[in-house]
Amino acid sequence: MHFVQAKSILTPTSMNIYRGCQHGCIYCDARSDCYQMQHDFEDIEVKENTLALLEDALKRKRKPCMIGTGAMGDPYIPLEKELGIMRSVLELIDRYGFGIALQTKSTLVLRDMDLLKRMNEKTKAVVQMTLTTWDDDLCRMVEQNVSVTSERFEALKKLRDAGIPTVVWLSPILPFINDTEENIIGILGMCAEAQVKGVINFGMGLTLRNGNREHYYQQLDRYFPGLKAEYVRRYGNAYEVPSPCSAKLMQLFHSICEETGMMHDNDAIFRYMHAFENKQQISLF
Repeated sequence: MHFVQAKSILTPTSMNIYRGCQHGCIYCDARSDCYQMQHDFEDIEVKENTLALLEDALKRKRKPCMIGTGAMGDPYIPLEKELGIMRSVLELIDRYGFGIALQTKSTLVLRDMDLLKRMNEKTKAVVQMTLTTWDDDLCRMVEQNVSVTSERFEALKKLRDAGIPTVVWLSPILPFINDTEENIIGILGMCAEAQVKGVINFGMGLTLRNGNREHYYQQLDRYFPGLKAEYVRRYGNAYEVPSPCSAKLMQLFHSICEETGMMHDNDAIFRYMHAFENKQQISLF
């Protein structure tokens, strides 16, 4: 890891305290050249002035809102165990009366359950958890250094029991790897049991950019010999890489979500996560 003095932290209501990742997901879009990372992806950039920048930004906000984090860098990478920056971030957000919508693949989020529960009692604390495959063995190949799916499932149930709302990102669905009905049914069954608020899905497939594509293909050669040739033949250098089973799997996805009462309209889920709530307003009557 290395430390930097950042110039800003909120843009305008989302933040990332780490740049780079230790989770080793073979498909990670954050590796793409377009993000202009000037260091090795696994050499984590830590914004050492995160708390000072965040406090200054929160003070300047005219009214409280939801703060998002984790879209470009997981706040609960293993390094967080040592540094504890995310916990301090939550304490600060709570102190100033803002809400949080965080995104992670790690059960380390349970360390901060007390803070999330306290925040959710006053406003809203939403935990977004990515689930890619219901099969732990496959998970260990495509998401090499992160909590396996069964562990994330247990985390979702503990968050449910604590009254903390959760949202699942069902992505990416990798062609010829996890694009099966069994996988979609398995993941959505977990989501229903954990009573997640909604499931976000932007299509059955993945996206590949320069930088990300090269890494992904290297990992295909490592874990799925011969599959790279099929990708090159079928998709070339395309950005969008849809599963051949996309239409059927999307129909299955929407059908199961509808039957189990889980939100599955992406726009509606984002509106829910972005909507600040004040649960402490006292009625005058």
